[in-house]
Amino acid sequence: MEENGGRKASAGLEYVSVRFSDDEVVVSVCDEEVLGKVLVDPEKDIKYVVDPFFYKGELKSVEEALEILTTATTGNLVGERIVKAAVEKGLIHPDAVLVVQGVPIAFFAIM
Repeated sequence: MEENGGRKASAGLEYVSVRFSDDEVVVSVCDEEVLGKVLVDPEKDIKYVVDPFFYKGELKSVEEALEILTTATTGNLVGERIVKAAVEKGLIHPDAVLVVQGVPIAFFAIM
């Protein structure tokens, strides 16, 4: 089994990308297995690309990703594990979760 930073790949890691712009901290997190996927829902006219350019950063545990998300002014989350954990932590309201092809997607902004 492949390992990443001493953790097994099957442990359910998250890609975490952090970008800074003026006073903004943009944190993008996705479950590792959804990176690079194109999620489509023709009925809702939605096409969402989990673009590696935007989402691929360091691999972290869900707990580490949540800690980094608490520093964000804007958060972009894709995947079952990270969205569920963010809802449980109160970062995302459950009604704000969009599901495309069975994959949860959520965003937040702190004003």
